[in-house]
Amino acid sequence: MTSRTRIVGIDVARGLAVLGMFGAHIGVLTPFDWLEPATWTDVVSGRSSILFATLAGVSIAIVSGRMTVVTGAELTRVRLRLVVRAFLVFVIGGLLIALGTNVAVILPVYAVLFVMALPFLRMSPPALFLMAVAVAVVVPLFLEAIAPALGDPPNEVIALLVDLFLNGSYPALLWIAFVLVGLGVGRLDLAARSVHVGLLGLGAALTVIGYGAGEFAASRSGPSSIATTEPHSGSPFEVIGSLGFALAVVGLCLLASRVIHRPLYPLAAVGSMALTVYTVHIVAIAVIGASVPGEDDNVLWLVFVVVALVAASLWKFFIGKGPLEWLLTAASRSAARPPRADRLDPATPQQRNQES
Repeated sequence: MTSRTRIVGIDVARGLAVLGMFGAHIGVLTPFDWLEPATWTDVVSGRSSILFATLAGVSIAIVSGRMTVVTGAELTRVRLRLVVRAFLVFVIGGLLIALGTNVAVILPVYAVLFVMALPFLRMSPPALFLMAVAVAVVVPLFLEAIAPALGDPPNEVIALLVDLFLNGSYPALLWIAFVLVGLGVGRLDLAARSVHVGLLGLGAALTVIGYGAGEFAASRSGPSSIATTEPHSGSPFEVIGSLGFALAVVGLCLLASRVIHRPLYPLAAVGSMALTVYTVHIVAIAVIGASVPGEDDNVLWLVFVVVALVAASLWKFFIGKGPLEWLLTAASRSAARPPRADRLDPATPQQRNQES
């Protein structure tokens, strides 16, 4: 299930999230209906990006020590690494937005979420899960209450902050719930089958509860911004249901990676360089002028998926780490590298030898 440095099941889940976002961006999707298999591709709408955000929390947990959180100076260095990563991801996201596609680029909010997670690094999984539940219930009501008062921002800076935290497709004030859950999941023993089964079971239960309760509420009171399960609505029902879906996918991928290896390699390869693949697909959309979403069929989505699977597999096999992943790792490690002893000690090496 695990390699020396990566958790394969997490890479597989991240690969699914990225390919699912391809579909949300360029796919031809019909509103989901359990009774109509032709509509099942709509499962990627909203849920892929939520899975991606949840896995961001898992990544943060892995960087900060997995089951045992680093402490002291090492924790400070981890936080600095995360800040540097967040800055670079924010810059990349801004450059992608500047390309002028119709895609709601997630990377700027993704970067903000990394920074927002820093105060929670030392929380236990139960505390993280409870905090996420509180956010999922309270923040949608808060956003609903303040929406009429927001009005037009007085300047571009305020507009950007409002869009990042409150109004956009991925409001960080709400989406931190997904990162907190992922952070809690990353603190669990991800090598244990019981954890995999638990994630799958809990995720399935939350999916049924969230979407079922949302549909019931909509049928009784009529659809609204709160009583709905529509993707990106930000309602408590959508948050809980989509979060459950994300947990179920993570659990399933972890289970599958225990027994299936080679067939999952392409997906794991995409997931291991998700930032690079995501970035390239936005650039490709801008270059070819692809309509977002697609207008005719899902051939373009299929082409993007196949190219991503093949290219990522070849890159990983022959080269290894994705180029943007290499950049983030190198920059963050360099920024957080402990000072050399000879820089801390004003004595010259010869003087230190004499003193010793």
